This record gives sequence, C-alpha cells and structure tokens, in this order.
Amino acid sequence: MRIHSTEVQGVVVIEPDVFSDARGYFLETYNSRKFAEAGITEEFVQDNQSQSKRGVLRGLHYQVEQEQGKLIRVLFGEIYDVVVDLRPGSSSFGKWSGFTLSAAEKKTIWIPKGLAHGFYTLSEAAEVAYKVTEFYAPQHERTILWNDPILGINWPLRGEPILSEKDRAGHSWKELMRPRPGKAS
Repeated sequence: MRIHSTEVQGVVVIEPDVFSDARGYFLETYNSRKFAEAGITEEFVQDNQSQSKRGVLRGLHYQVEQEQGKLIRVLFGEIYDVVVDLRPGSSSFGKWSGFTLSAAEKKTIWIPKGLAHGFYTLSEAAEVAYKVTEFYAPQHERTILWNDPILGINWPLRGEPILSEKDRAGHSWKELMRPRPGKAS
C-alpha cells in the first residue's frame, strides 16, 4: 500500500498492492495499522454505497457539525472526485483538487474532516463506496454550488450535469463562508 500526498492539506491518495493470478485478484481496502502509520487514525462509524449513471454530479456536501472524514473508492465504473478545503486555518483553505477514481485502478482517497466533497460520473454507471467517521446528520449538512465561480472547479463535463434538487439549490462559497454571528472573523 502506497500513500501519496496531494496539494490539499491532509488529503491523500491510497494506492493498494493488488495481487492477481488466474483466479482474479486480492487487495486490502483498509488496514488500520497501515493507515495509522500514514497518520489516519480516525474511527469509521458507517459504510455507504451509491450508484450513479453517466452525467450525475453529486455535491459539494459537508456537515457543519458532526464533520465527516471520508474514505472514498469506486467499486464499478469511473468518477471525477472533487474536494474543497473549508478549514480557515489550513494552508489550502478555499482550494479544490480533483481526482479520477476508477474500479480498474482501485485507488482510494482519504478526505479529512473540514472539506466539502462531490463527484461526477464519467462512465455509463459507477458504484462508489465510502467509509465515514461520523454519522450522517441532515440537519447539519450544507451544499456548496458545484459551479460556484469563486471556486472555479474544472469539472470534465460531457453536457449538462444531472443534479438532485438539493444540489441544484446549493449555496455560493461567499454565502457559506461569510463570518458567522458570535464568532471572530
């Protein structure tokens, strides 16, 4: 297992060792000891899986309380995965990074707490599995507009994306990142 840093602080790409033979293949998708050696010590509380058809864009989601760290991998197909750093003290605050993830490459992305996450389905269909460090809390969930001009995310779109109502009604970076009442700015 090889772990590679990215330009967004704390986000890493995990490249597994794949053992193949005439029967198929074997790989470790999670190993707490190896992850701890790489500084990923969080406990995972929930596993999720989604299926999306070509052109579906999900995100950019995050929770303001019960923030979730996420371990993302693709079981079938291919996606363009995007993270946006929302941590004001981070050296990469306000920056985004995109990664192509596929079932064929078998890579995983670790996304620490404090980042927004979304993805766009590149293949005919894609199944995405992810482990999270906190339970889903819809009352704390927020959505940043996928096409916010301040972020300027370069999505590899093939036509108009298919969005949920929640994602279509997302908020701008400026709205969500304005100083909150009662907090120092």
